[in-house]
This record gives sequence, C-alpha cells and structure tokens, in this order.
Amino acid sequence: MSTRDSWRNSWGSGYGGGGLAFGGTSAWGAGGGDTIFRVLSRTSERQSRRRSGIISGFSEDGIYEEDDISVYSERDIPLPPISKAEDWALMPDVKNYAERGEKDHLKSKKLGVTWKNLTVKGLGSDATFNENVASQFNVPRNIKEGRQPSPLNTIIDDSHGCVKPGEMLLVLGRPGSGCTTLLKMLANRRNGYAQVEGDIHFGSMTAKEAGQYRGQIVMNTEEELFFPTLTVGQTMDFATRMKVPYHKFSDQHRDKDFQQEYRDFLLKAMGITHTSATKIGNEYVRGVSGGERKRVSIIETLATRGSVFCWDNSTRGLDASTALQYTKAIRAMTDVVGLSTVVSLYQAGNGIYDLFDKVLVLDEGKQIFYGPREQARPFMEELGFICGEGANVADFLTGVTVATERSVRPGFETSFPRTATEIRDDYSRSDIKAIMGKEYNYPQTDEAKDNTKEFKEAVAWDKDKSLPKQSPLTVSFPKQVKACVVRQYQIVWGDKPTFIIKQVATLVQALVVGSLFYNSSTDSSGLFSKSGALFFSLLYQALMALSEVTDSFAGRPVLAKHKAFAFFHPAAFCIAQIAADIPGLLFQVSQFSLILYFMVSLRLSASAFFIYWITLLAIAMCMAAVMRAIGAVFSTFDGATKLSGFWFSALITYTGYFIPKNRMHPWFVWIYWIDPLAYGFEILLANEVHGQTIPCVNSNLVPNGPGYTDLAFQSCAGVPGAVPGATTVTGDQYLQAFSYKHSHLWRNFGIIWAWWAFFVVVTIVATSSWKEMAGKSGFLVIPRENAKKNTQLLQNDEESQAKEKPASRSQLAPLDSSTSSMDEKTIENQLISNTSVFTWKNLTYTVKTPSGDRVLLDNVQGWVKPGMLGALMGSSGAGKTTLLDVLAQRKTEGTITGSVLVDGRPTTVSFQRSAGYCEQLDIHEPLATVREALEFSALLRQYSSVPKEEKLKYVDTIINLLEMQDIEHTLVGRTGAGLSVEQRKRLTIGVELVAKPSILIFLDEPTSGLDGQAAFNTLRFLRKLAAVGQAVLVTIHQPSALLFKEFDTLLLLARGGKTVYFGDIGVEASTLKDYFARNGAPCPQGVNPAEHMIDVVSGSASQGKDWNQIWLESPEHKEVSIEVDRINKEAAGKPPGTLDDGREFATSLWEQTKLVTHRMNVALFRNTDYINNKFALHIGSALFNGFTFWKIGSSVQELQLKLFTIFSFIFVAPGVINQLQPLFIDRRDIYEFREKKSKMYSWVAFVTGLIVSEFPYLCICAVLYFAPWYYTVGFTTDSNKAGATFFVMLFYEFIYTGIGQFIAAYAPNAVFASLVNPALITVLVSFCGVLVPYSQLQEFWRYWMYYLNPFNYLVSSILAFTVFDNIVQCDDHEFAVFNTPDNQTCAEYLAPYRAGLGARTNLVNPEATSGCRVCQYRYGSDYLSTLNIDDYYVGWRDAGIVVIFAISSYVMVYLLMKLRTKATKTAG
Repeated sequence: MSTRDSWRNSWGSGYGGGGLAFGGTSAWGAGGGDTIFRVLSRTSERQSRRRSGIISGFSEDGIYEEDDISVYSERDIPLPPISKAEDWALMPDVKNYAERGEKDHLKSKKLGVTWKNLTVKGLGSDATFNENVASQFNVPRNIKEGRQPSPLNTIIDDSHGCVKPGEMLLVLGRPGSGCTTLLKMLANRRNGYAQVEGDIHFGSMTAKEAGQYRGQIVMNTEEELFFPTLTVGQTMDFATRMKVPYHKFSDQHRDKDFQQEYRDFLLKAMGITHTSATKIGNEYVRGVSGGERKRVSIIETLATRGSVFCWDNSTRGLDASTALQYTKAIRAMTDVVGLSTVVSLYQAGNGIYDLFDKVLVLDEGKQIFYGPREQARPFMEELGFICGEGANVADFLTGVTVATERSVRPGFETSFPRTATEIRDDYSRSDIKAIMGKEYNYPQTDEAKDNTKEFKEAVAWDKDKSLPKQSPLTVSFPKQVKACVVRQYQIVWGDKPTFIIKQVATLVQALVVGSLFYNSSTDSSGLFSKSGALFFSLLYQALMALSEVTDSFAGRPVLAKHKAFAFFHPAAFCIAQIAADIPGLLFQVSQFSLILYFMVSLRLSASAFFIYWITLLAIAMCMAAVMRAIGAVFSTFDGATKLSGFWFSALITYTGYFIPKNRMHPWFVWIYWIDPLAYGFEILLANEVHGQTIPCVNSNLVPNGPGYTDLAFQSCAGVPGAVPGATTVTGDQYLQAFSYKHSHLWRNFGIIWAWWAFFVVVTIVATSSWKEMAGKSGFLVIPRENAKKNTQLLQNDEESQAKEKPASRSQLAPLDSSTSSMDEKTIENQLISNTSVFTWKNLTYTVKTPSGDRVLLDNVQGWVKPGMLGALMGSSGAGKTTLLDVLAQRKTEGTITGSVLVDGRPTTVSFQRSAGYCEQLDIHEPLATVREALEFSALLRQYSSVPKEEKLKYVDTIINLLEMQDIEHTLVGRTGAGLSVEQRKRLTIGVELVAKPSILIFLDEPTSGLDGQAAFNTLRFLRKLAAVGQAVLVTIHQPSALLFKEFDTLLLLARGGKTVYFGDIGVEASTLKDYFARNGAPCPQGVNPAEHMIDVVSGSASQGKDWNQIWLESPEHKEVSIEVDRINKEAAGKPPGTLDDGREFATSLWEQTKLVTHRMNVALFRNTDYINNKFALHIGSALFNGFTFWKIGSSVQELQLKLFTIFSFIFVAPGVINQLQPLFIDRRDIYEFREKKSKMYSWVAFVTGLIVSEFPYLCICAVLYFAPWYYTVGFTTDSNKAGATFFVMLFYEFIYTGIGQFIAAYAPNAVFASLVNPALITVLVSFCGVLVPYSQLQEFWRYWMYYLNPFNYLVSSILAFTVFDNIVQCDDHEFAVFNTPDNQTCAEYLAPYRAGLGARTNLVNPEATSGCRVCQYRYGSDYLSTLNIDDYYVGWRDAGIVVIFAISSYVMVYLLMKLRTKATKTAG
C-alpha cells in the first residue's frame, strides 16, 4: 500500500464515513481520504485542488500554479496536516469517529454547492407605508397604488462561486449587502423572493432536485429560536433523537447509544456541558446567557448532520475566544467530514479569517471579489487601498467602498475604484476571476456525479426503511411522534404555572357552577337549570380551548425552523400535542365532571355519568383541535384571533341552548350541523331526560296554588313538548320539542370524533405549510402621515436598509471625519459633561435556584471616572450583563451586598434616570418613529426646568451625531419590517443620550450584531463622549485589536463573576500584557490582546490556573482596593458632582401622563391590524347576532330569545380580550424592561395612557355593534329606549376592556392571561341571572355574587329598555289548555288564581266553560318580574351601576399593576 493510500485509509471514510453522526452513512457522510487528500493538502496556506491528475492553486506569491502530480513519486508528495484546526481540543474525538467510519466501510455524504449568474430580486420598494386607521379608507389612493405593479428590488446581482466538499467560504459584506440572501439561496431557501435567476447546483443536483434533501442542506440563521422553558439538555436530546441513523456504527446497538454520544459530543464541542440542566430562556424567561444560547443554536444546527452548512453571523454574541473555537470546530468538521461550509460574519478577527479557504465580498448585492483567501487582501491593495497594520482583513475588505473608512495609497487618489460597480469591473478583468471560473463546471464533473450518487445512497442508508423514498426525514414516524410527545410533556412541565392555573381554575369553576345549579329538582322547574348546567359544561371546555390560538403562535417559529432541518413531519408534532393534551384533559374533565355532575344532581346512574364524562372529554379534545386548526391556518395572530372570537360566538349560539333548532333561520341553520357543541348538547340532554317523566310544577302548572289540586283541571304551561291538557311531560316528548332523539346519542358521539379528526387533518395540512420568514423583509416602514417627510428612501435587502455609498448617513460616520455633520466645537458645547466618579466595592450578587444559592458576582470592585471609557469583558456567562444590571440598579430579585457609590456617597432616588443604560436587547415601541422615540425620552428624562424647545433642539443634535437624519421619520418596527439591527442599536444609544445622563452611561454589548466598521465607529463615538467628560462603561464580546485600543481600563471577569483583572490597559495594551506575562501567560506577537485575555481566562490558554486567586494575591489587587477607598474618601470631601433634585422622575405626573397617552394614541392609530380586528369582530358579531335572532316576535319563547340575543352581546368580549391582552403585555414588557428601570415615567402614567388610548375606538365599536344588531332583531324604534340601550352597550365596552386589561396587568404572559379569562368570564356569565334566574339562585350566591356581577346589570338594563312594554302573544303550543269543573266559566274558575299566583297570566277566553286558554304573561314586564326586574326604573338604575362597574374595572387595572410593580434592588 502506498504512503498516500495508507494515509487515506487512516482518515478515509472519515468522519467521512461515519462523521459526526457516528452512524449510518455517518453522522455527516464519508469525508473520505479523497476529500482530505484533494482538498486539505495545504502547506503554507496553499490552497490545492486535484483535477484529472492536476494540483492547482495559488502559491505564496500569488502566482497561479498547475502541477501534474503524475511526475511525482509517492515520496515527493509531503503529507499535509489533516486540518488547519489540528489544535482544536476535540480533534482526537473526531479522528476516533473517523476511524470507526473507516472500519465500517460507510459511504460518504459529500456534496458541494456551485452557483453562477445568480440574481435575486425581492418584491417591494426600499420602504413601505404603514397605513393608519384613517388613511386605510382612502379608497381612490388605494386603487391607484393597487394598480401600480410592485417594483422589484435587486438583492443579489450576478453572483457566482463554488464550494467543494472540504472547503470553507467566508461571505463578507456590510449589513444590507445581501449576505443573508446569498446564504439562503445556497441553503436552497427561496421562499418569499419575487425572482431567482441563475443556476445553483448541489453536487450534480439542481436546486429543485435537492429539495427532498433539505435536512442535508441547512442554514443557521441569526435569530435564536427555542422553546424557552426547555433546558439545553432537553433541546439537544430532541435534536439528536431526530437524526439517529437507521444503520449505526457496528459498536452501537441501540439508538440511545448513538444519540447520547452525539449529544454529549456537541455539548462538549461548544463548551456548554455545564448548562445541560439550565433552561434556555429568552428575553423574559431567565435561562442561559446570550452567548450560551447562541452556542445552543450552533450545535442544534450541527445535530442535523448535514452536508452543506450555511452559517449566518453565527458568532454574534460570542466572546472572541469562543468565536475562534467555534470556527475551529467547523473547520475541523469540514476537513475531516468533507462538508461544504459557507459562513457570513460581521466581525471576523484575523485568527478566524485565516481558517477559511475562500472569500466572497458583497457590496450592494454586487460581488466585488471571490477567490482564495490569500488573494483577497493583495487584490484590494493592488487597486490602491491600504490595510492598516494589525487591522482585521475582513473589515478592510468590506470598507473599501466607504469614503469615511477606506485608506488610499499615495498615487492612487484619482484612479482607485470608488464604487462597488467599479471594483467589480476590476475584478472581472482579473486573472483571479478567470481561474475561479474554471470551477463552475464542477457539477458536470465525474467527481461531482460520483459524490452525488454516493450522497444519495448514504442518505438512503441513514434513513429508516419505513419512510417514503422521497422523505427528507431520518427516523421513523413512530420515533418522531415519541420524541415530539416527550418534548411536549417537557414544555408543559417547564411551564408548570400555566398548567397549575388551568387545573385550579377548573376546580374552582366546577365548585362554583356546581353550587350555582345545586341539587336541581327533577320536575319542570329543574329542566331549565339542568339544561343550563349541561350547556355550561360544554361552554367551559370551549372557553378553555381558546388559549390554544395564543399557544399556536408562541411556538411557530421554532417549528418552522425544525421543519427546515427535516427533524420531523408536522403530523408528528400535531399528534404529540394531542398526546400531551390527553392526561391534562383527562384530569381537567374528570375533576370538573365529578364535582359538577353530583352537585347538580344529574341522573344518578353509572352509565349516565360515564356518557356525560366521555362526551365532555370528546368535546374538550374537539374544541382544542378547532382552535388549534384556526391558529395553524392563519399567518397572523390578529387574523386568528378575529376568526376564533367570531367562530366561538357562532358555536355557542348554535349549540341549541340559546335558540332551539326549530327556531333557527334557514340562512344560518347550517352552522348547527357543523357545530360539535350542538352534537354534544344533544347527547347530554338526551342522556339526562330520556325515560324520565317530568311533572309540571309552580308557574309551569296552570292553575296552581290553594284550591287547585285536581290534575284533571290543570295543564302544563311553558314546558316544551307538553301535550295540551297534560300535567306531565316525558323526557322523549321534551327532546322531540327540540328535534332531538335519544337514538342519536352514539351517532353524535361518532360525529364529534369525526369533526375532531377533520380539524386535526386541517391542522396538520396547515402546519405543513408553515415557513420561516419570507424573503421580503428588512424594509423600512414609513407612517402614512409622514410620507412627505421621507422624500429619500434608503436601499435595502433583508438584513438592513443601509445603502453603502460614500456619502450615506446610514452608518455611524466617525465624528472627526470630513463628512461629519457637526464640528467638534459644537459637539463639545452641546454634549453634557460629567464630574461625578462612580465606584463599587466588594460587590456580591446571589440568587436563589432550585439547587440552592448561586453566586453570580463575587466581590467585584472598580470605578469609572469622568472622561474614562471602561471595558467590561469575560467569557459568555461570566456575569458581565449581571454586573451592569446590579450597578445600574436594574435587578428586582436576589441579594446584593457591597457598596455602590457616586462621589463617595450612596446612590440617590434620581440615580436610575441620571445614568444612561443601553441594554443588549433593543426594546422599543415598534409603532413610534425614530424621532418620536428620541423626543419621548428627552421630554421625560431631562430636568423639568429645561424648556421644551431646548430638549427638542438637543434631539436634533443627537440625530445628527448618530447620522440618523434619513430614518428619523420611519417606524422602529419589528424584526424584518423596520429598522435593521445596527439602526436599532444606534436608536438605543440615542434614547439614552437625549436624556443627558449626568452620572455615567452603561452600554451592554453595543457592537453585537454590527459589522466591523459600524462597531468601530460606535466605539469611536463613545470615545468622543468620554473626551467631553462623560464616564462610559461598556461590555464587549469580540473587540478587534483596533477596538480594544479605544478603551482606557479593563474589568475582566471569569465564570461565577470572579475578577481576573481590573486596571489600566496601557498603550498598545502594554500594562495588561505585562500583568499576564508576569503570571505565566504572555501574549504572542501579533495576537489580539483582547482575544488572548479571554482565552487565558476561560479558553485553551488557561493552563488550569485559578486566575481569580492569582488576581487576589497580586499587588495590583491591593492597589485597586486602596485606590477605591482613596477615590471615595476624596470625593466624599468635595461637593457632589451631580446635584440631586430628590425626585424619582424628572417631570410631573401630569406631564408624564400627557406624553405617555399621546404616544399610546399614536401607536393605536397606526396599529390597523389591531383596530380593524376589533371593528370586524364587532360588525361580524352584531350582524351574526342580528340575523340569528332576526325580527323576534312576541311569544313566550321569543321573550326568551330576546334575553338570549342580549346575552349573546356579552360574548363579543372573549375574542376582543384575547386580542388586547398580548398588546397590553407587549407594552408592559417594554415599560418594565426599559422605561421603568430608567425612571422615565410612573406606572400610573403608563396605565392611564393604555386605558385612555382605547376610549375613541371603544366608542366606535359600540356604534358598530349597536347599529347592525339593535334594529335587526326587531327591538323598539323609540329613540329614548334605543339611546338608553346604546348608552349601556357603550359602557359595557369599557367594562370588558378593563377586565381584560386588569388580568393582563398581573399575568406573567399572554398564555397565562388567556387561561384566566375563561375562569373569570364563566363566573360572570353564570351569575348574571340568565343561566339561572334570580329566584333559583342558591342563597349563598344570591345576596352577594349576583349583585357584584356587572353582566347582571348589563342584561337587566337592556332588557328593561327593550322588553318591558312588549305585549305578549302566545303561540298555540304555549297556551295552558284545560277544562273547568262544574261548568264554570274560565274566568270564574281562575279568579282566585289570577288574584294571587297567576296575577300576571293572560286568560284569552274568560267566558268559555271548557278549553280555557291561559298564556303565562300579558306584557314583557310580567316576564321580567321572573328575572328580578320589577319596574322600568330598574333599567336606569342598573345603567348607572354599569357606569360604576366600568370605572371600577379600570381601578382594578391600576391596583393590579401596582401590585406587580417591584422595587429594584440596591447594594447594601
């Protein structure tokens, strides 16, 4: 065997054969010795290729070479290192897996990606308008704009390239250049783009043919999408379970062996094994750190065991050491496995840059360079650009088209290319392009065809044999379901409060309703209450299912990501949801049934109870499926809420309880047939009354009372199904009156499950169509009313709106550049200077965890002086953000000890607003413009003594400083539609600067997510602030050497919040280098000192030393301790540098309220989705209610229909409440996470603004419901009564809005609120006197709950206004018909009865001696008396009480918001 063959076989099928996948065709597919020999034979950074016996590439001096390897003997070919990442800590593990793959002769999964003439266009212009509530009705303009074809925006312009197996391509470009779009194309994700031209081949497959291998061509996006309540271990367990190959290594016998080994390797690869039991968390759920969350995102992508990987800015949020280790890991896997790797990075240090084979540079979508990494810098330098000593080459390459950032070599001032087009033209004429162009026929080569054939065989070998041939999935469907079920239970268990509130609410509800219908009688007086109890049983299950709509949207982005990874079929997820539902629903339905059934005294037989229980279970499952299907079908939450609210009302109305089937109008009766609740109600009613004989009693027996004891001369009245002259009614007669039959019982049960199956299928089909964010995103959004202020729109693609032109203001231009909009003197005059010194000593922060107390900060000390720019660094999870939060007094949990002093004195009440804090998460009101956000902060946080004009003038100053003039009148928006990441970061900084912080400015990761130039300019801007006297403290993850030079001092933390170093950095970091060199960790020549320090503290260079202990024993530590005391003592002896006005807020409460209310008004005015949904729900519900109860007559049964049409009005509330609560909670989160902590304004102003901003729309909603409904149902046209009804309806709008808001005010999240809603609403509905009349209410409830219920007064007041004067005309079947004894006239026989119990009855034939016909009521007032409405004045009395309840519901919002508001923690 030759030396080369021997070497090949050693690493041959490589991770290649089994790759990281340790199984099947390998984790990755064979990398093969071919790949390693052909692709990785690199020495001295030489990139080589073999084509038909030719090794080609660029030599050290940049000369392209082609050598015939046939002229060399085996001895002449030097054996190259297997990888540039040979020093990666886990390379031995990778080699071990490679050997196992070789041993098992596993096939490779090498593929490669080649593209040429690739042009991508997106729909839409550079910006889009956001219509407001008024402008959306401008029909002529809408028609005009609708006729204009949408312009196409070119995102990628004629790109080309080739990434073969074993190669890594670095894609560079500024935000807005098209990097993300290019990666999406190379990951075969074309959704949402208007036009994609050109050829993309994966191996030898076209993009269309590669569609079935989506799990092998994967992309890691910039967003971190996870279920926050799952732990890291649970998340990775699931990901690895989904990719266990059918054929594993020969030494692995169980799926679990592979899965656990693979999971542990991935966790170890990214250094997050210690986080396995920690929740992932998100902005609002405490979990792992931001850097750790990013690493979870990386290894979840690696878990796919793909062949082509696209990584979009995957080092964002990682510290420099971790970012380098990540790149080495990808390099190692690419080399050994034969992956094709494409990576876009914004801040790539030279250590990372040197690990790549090729570089592609984009600018404005134009490809200005593509070639070997070694040739990128020389190419640009030959064009006349200068790459500074020690500068990041990647930043240099992306900055050549920016006038303020490029440096031009002397002699090239007039000839260098100034634009992307000119550089591209120069590239097109270069030898590099011609040479690289020879690769573009790779898909047609035998090598690519063989690789592709092997790839397909390897994928098929990996795939479970039960899966269809075209399936992109790996494990069998039962295993998918099993893994999804386990995860679903973990999600439920991780969010225990939601599960508990659901079950507790059910228990309370069952007890309340059971007592409401307690011990219902078996005669005619119990028929209505038992029907009510049965109806309520169904109603509660339906209400509980409403939360499924909110739930559906919470996890959608994660499921779309997993679909792209080909983890599971959507059906598996849907089945898992059902499986996870079953135990919860079994418990929910069982406890509800056991309590309510026996408290109400429903039919006491085992079979009847079982039928009741199993019917409720079926209904609960079916209604959950209905709401889940609605959530799945709609792409927006507003759309889903709109339909779910309306559909809920429709299903409840057509259950058969409000309006009997035989009274339903033909145009809506079809709803009855598709209503699962209707089938359930027929089952429950038939189950209860079948075979029973029900005697008529009380008002249902005419005549009755003293002297009327002979049943021969009495008759049932008002009992459906009763035969004229009969005094009893059988259960089957009663059922027949409603067109029900007992024989339908099991038929209906089957129909319910059929509907369940139908909605499950709808959910599966709709879920299958879920997609990740479409291509048309990243556009600016302009409020329609600001259209004239935005005359120039910025160019954009999906990453940003930035247009990288020399004169663009869309990036932070250096303040000292010639293009700066203000000279330095003006800046110094306008920026506020600071004279206060800020110190902290022995600062310790401890939090309680399930495993005990955990110390996050351990005796940290330091200071920030005026004019000082301090860096706070450490590895991910070291406590950097925690320290900033503690220093800025942002923590509400835990224990803080130590001291935090300003000028040697404890912090004052005004400290939080006097210190600026730019948080890592850019949280802003999405419907405010940039200028509005800045003015809002300036007006509220600058001292009230400063004139308004001066505050607004200062906003202009900051806008100019931050170069935001082009976007000042555009909306902040949300991710994908609004400001880019970089623009949001600048806005966050601006919001703090306009407040004129007088003590210092904290910034948490201000450069995270920015490209190198934007990060450098941000730091230069902060340097400028420090130069005019500001004190600035910054946390930073990946500072380049240039960025690091800008800082004066460094506080370096290790894991656990332990100090490793605090002090000056020194010129060229000399002081810092000297400290570490003295302690055995010298910084190598040419290495970025910032990266070296992180590596020493937590990376491969730590040497196992306890650097915290070294610091504590160092002379520098002693000097710092002494200096802190000296600073505090000296400052305490002088007057404070910052005067404290003793006020918590800068402005008065009245001023706060005005400004906050104005902002809320503007935001709602622009929120057309929310307002239109509210309007549509009212109009739709009103029309539906009106036409359901069309022109109600005046019979006894129709009186009840009038009651129910008014009762139906109540049910407009659940849909609107479900929609308003997420909006309220979003606003509350913005307030609590940023504005409250900045002491911007009081919670009182916040609540007032939210409440008042809704008022105009609630008034319109009342009109929109009243007009289509009131006259349609045939109520009186008397304007006095119509006006009175409208008045009550208007205040009901305020009542339910207040109820929704006070629930949201205290609820931890929207899902929790959506579970509380049904509990409260059902209680209010139960005791309003409709389901159980006042006279039948249990005494326990009658004298307090009835009178504390706003719905009672709503219904009774409207009933009084609309029914009181009605003349009742009984239908024939409603009359009590009976004969008289002794030939008496009807009048004579009934005289005693009509003088007493029958005083309100109507005898229509008083002179007759037989066949007396008695109607139960004469007037509407007679009917109302049974409902505790004894006089007309009760209507106005109750209307007044409705107003009081409206006010009190808003008082509850204030009260619960106050209870939720926690004081922040201070040191002490």
